[in-house]
Amino acid sequence: MKFLKILIFVCSFALFTSFTAHKFYVSITKIEYIKEKQSLQIITQIFTDDLEDALSERYGRAVHLDSPKETEADVELFKKYVLDRLTVLVNAKPVTYKFIGHKYDIDQVKAYIEVTGIPTLESIEIENTILMDKFESQQNIIHLKTSKSRRSLVLEKENPKGLLNFE
Repeated sequence: MKFLKILIFVCSFALFTSFTAHKFYVSITKIEYIKEKQSLQIITQIFTDDLEDALSERYGRAVHLDSPKETEADVELFKKYVLDRLTVLVNAKPVTYKFIGHKYDIDQVKAYIEVTGIPTLESIEIENTILMDKFESQQNIIHLKTSKSRRSLVLEKENPKGLLNFE
């Protein structure tokens, strides 16, 4: 009888919490400064379905990623959107991005970006507005790693920029 009560409780808990579950809107951007290569390696992870919704709404046509319906034009819109929504200033100066590629991982897409020609990293200012035009509660988490430290930022619609100083 005790087992039955526990089973009913667990099932009830799962049932009731599933109705009140809140969907989180989040992206994660990992940036690593590699002094030997004088570069920033950037990986941005975004939920594919949220990105498809934002791209379709923004560009006025259905966009399909990670499916047989995906076109080269869809991928180009994805690249354009990410590069337009991610702004990085290194040592108070704008940088030039090189989009290396992308990869799908279960329900997320990862964009690989590189910035070269950075002999020193004194400061980095990041603005990340990915999906903020689509979802009010969107949070974009930034993790930055250097050989000497690890720092993180949480960017939101009201505060989409962050500044980290290193020297």
